Amino acid sequence: MSTTSLLNSLAGSANAATAANLSSILQAATGAYSAGIDVTAAVNSAVTAAQAPEDTWKSQITLLQSETSALTTIQSNTSSLDNDMQALNNLTGPLAATTVSSSNTSLVTATAASGSATGNNVVVINNLASTASFASTAVASTSTALPTESFTITNNGGTAATITTGSGVNTLADLQTAINSAGLGLTASIINDASGSRIAITSNTSGNGGNFTVTSTGTGFGFTQAATGQNALLTVNGISISSASNTVTGAAPGLTLNLLGASPGTSVSLLVAPDTTAASSAINQFVTDYNTVIGDLNAEFNNTAGAGQGSLAQDPSIRNLQAELLQAVNYTAAPAPGNTTTAVPNLTSMGLSVNADGTLTVDNSKLTSVLQNSFSDVQNLFQGASLNGFSSSLHTQLTSFISPADGAFTVDLQSISTQTSALQTDITNFEANIIAPLRTRLQSNLSQAEILLQELPAEMRQISTELGQNTSSTGG
Repeated sequence: MSTTSLLNSLAGSANAATAANLSSILQAATGAYSAGIDVTAAVNSAVTAAQAPEDTWKSQITLLQSETSALTTIQSNTSSLDNDMQALNNLTGPLAATTVSSSNTSLVTATAASGSATGNNVVVINNLASTASFASTAVASTSTALPTESFTITNNGGTAATITTGSGVNTLADLQTAINSAGLGLTASIINDASGSRIAITSNTSGNGGNFTVTSTGTGFGFTQAATGQNALLTVNGISISSASNTVTGAAPGLTLNLLGASPGTSVSLLVAPDTTAASSAINQFVTDYNTVIGDLNAEFNNTAGAGQGSLAQDPSIRNLQAELLQAVNYTAAPAPGNTTTAVPNLTSMGLSVNADGTLTVDNSKLTSVLQNSFSDVQNLFQGASLNGFSSSLHTQLTSFISPADGAFTVDLQSISTQTSALQTDITNFEANIIAPLRTRLQSNLSQAEILLQELPAEMRQISTELGQNTSSTGG
């Protein structure tokens, strides 16, 4: 193809790539500034112009990504708020937590399971549970050879083991291993003191059930009983209790007693009361998480100077959630069954106030006082007569937004994801079907043009020479 023909061909395809920079080609052809074409620059310029539709799609993807990020944050924070509501509506949650105070912590302390009945329990400890033990005769040291002697250990279940010293069991360490390997539910240990070294055998079980016997056939190295296993004996609210352990469960509903000392005839009061600290913490957490969500929503409609609306300002789900949250805090509770009035009919009555921006503020002094004096009314506000109070009401509203199956946020995020995927597919297809062929075609054509332009000066000189010769011939 001649130089002129190729230039005409490129000019003919100018509509396909306006930015092919034909002016550079023509300038090179006429010698206006320099010969040659910057092929890479020309191709890139043309491709960039052709990619204009992608810029719109990419802008749309960026906006969708912004919406996804904002919506995911609001969804997560709303889920945290919903978790607070579920905890406050749980019969074993923070509003069911209790504390136990003992009138004599040197004799007994206690813990209470969530939901334990409040009130006073009276405990009298007559004796503590003890563990059976035997000790051997002392020898000079742990390495002293033991005299030959046999003894039989029988546990409370009747299982017995006979061990003979001086025949493979030569030292206290050997004897310790032999006893511990007998499978009797006993533990042997070596004791070193001023009198020498001894073996102590202790039951792994306290109380009557841990008693055992040691019968020796000789007198040179024998065992004597150091302690007898016995059950703890106590009364709880006047009821006699026998316990193999000093940790007593089941003596009072939900209580675990830790027996620390015995004092027959001494009554110890264990007062079970609502855990107002746990309740206050849970209520404050609810306020914190509520304010976080309200702040998220307010940010989407921020009209402050210099701050535009958020990417979700036109999302009806966001507006609906904001409206429902602002309405939810106006909830009013009916009195508990059997009562005609309640001291805590709403959030305001327990020290929570609504600010101008929709957030809540806690008066913790008032909240503490209400929890101490009207705890059951606080429970009634949040849980209602049958777990149908404020917590349940707000939980139901929040679920309509955050449900993984059909919540409004779930549906929105799925829609955004679908739109984003479609746009990304459009970009991929456009690059493959339009941009890649265009780049290949321009690269080929402009490279050929570059070669021909390099040859153009020589062709023009040849033409000038031929024209000059023809003129000379004609003149002659």
